[in-house]
Amino acid sequence: MAKLHVRKGDNVMVLNGKDKGTVAEIIKAFPSEGRVIVKGVALVKKSVRPTQANPRGGIITKEAKIDASRVMLVCPKCGKPTRVGHAFNDEGKKVRVCKKCGAQF
Repeated sequence: MAKLHVRKGDNVMVLNGKDKGTVAEIIKAFPSEGRVIVKGVALVKKSVRPTQANPRGGIITKEAKIDASRVMLVCPKCGKPTRVGHAFNDEGKKVRVCKKCGAQF
């Protein structure tokens, strides 16, 4: 999968899984894998070794990657989860468009 319908910084709603219905921001996107990391979603525990930066080591909680098909973009204007369309703005630049309200973002 080479392209995603979402990108870093977008607010998205999780569509299924234990965090279904959560609205949060995308921290990082992996277009080649078709996966994203969403803030506060799919939390996993990871054991880390002691380092100079973290001398105690221990168990940390961090976000795991989830499939991009499990999230839907939330329109910044109408605030509803929506599919993404594409159009050209006045300057001829391709922009994303909300399928529900028609807002460009």
